[in-house]
Amino acid sequence: MIRAETAAATRQALLEAAAELLDHGGLEAVTLRAVGARAGVTRGAPYRHFPDKEHLMIAVGSHAWDELGQRIGAIHRDPTLTPAAKLRALLAAFINLARRQPHLYRLMFSSPASDPTAFARAAQPTQDESLQVVAAVTGEHHARRYAALLLASADGIAGMELTGQLEGDKWHTTAEELIDTLVTMVAAQTHGSATEAPRKRRAVPDTFSEPLPS
Repeated sequence: MIRAETAAATRQALLEAAAELLDHGGLEAVTLRAVGARAGVTRGAPYRHFPDKEHLMIAVGSHAWDELGQRIGAIHRDPTLTPAAKLRALLAAFINLARRQPHLYRLMFSSPASDPTAFARAAQPTQDESLQVVAAVTGEHHARRYAALLLASADGIAGMELTGQLEGDKWHTTAEELIDTLVTMVAAQTHGSATEAPRKRRAVPDTFSEPLPS
C-alpha cells in the first residue's frame, strides 16, 4: 500500500510539474527530463509512469478535463443558483480556463497522434454535466442542439479574447456581455427560464476561486 501511495504521489507531482511548465512555456517547454527536475524526482522516475511526452500530455489534459467536470458538476448541483445563473457560470468556466491557462486549454481540445479520441473520451463527463445545465434552461428536447451551440460559442469567445480581438474598438463588447447575450437569446428562443436581462460590464466570475453569480 505504501508503495502504491508513493507511486500515486509521484505521478501527481509529475502531472502538476508538467502543467506548470506548459503554462509558462507552452508544449515546447515540456520534456520528461524537465518535468522530473521540476517535480524533484529521480531522472528515471518520469519514464516509469509515462513512456513518452505525448502520453504525459494526454494525462495532463485528461486530468484537466476531470477537474473542469467536477467544477461544472458543482455548478449543476448548486441549489442557490437559478438555471440562467448556472448556464452563465458554465460558459464562464470554459472562458476563465482559457484565460488562466491558454496552453492547457488548447491541449484539451487537441487530438493526440497516438490516441486521437483521448480527450474526447476524457471530456464526456464534463459534456454530460454541461448538457444537464443547458437542459434546465432550454428543455430536454432542445438541449443537445443548444449545448453544442453554446459550447462552440464559448470556445469562439475564448479564442477571440486570447488573440486580442475583443480588446480593440471594432466590436465594442466583452466576453461578459457576450455570455449574457447568448443566455438571453437561447432562453428567449426556447421559452426557457433564463429571462434575466444582460448586465453590462459584469465581470465573469473566477470559477476557480470566487463566488458564482446568483
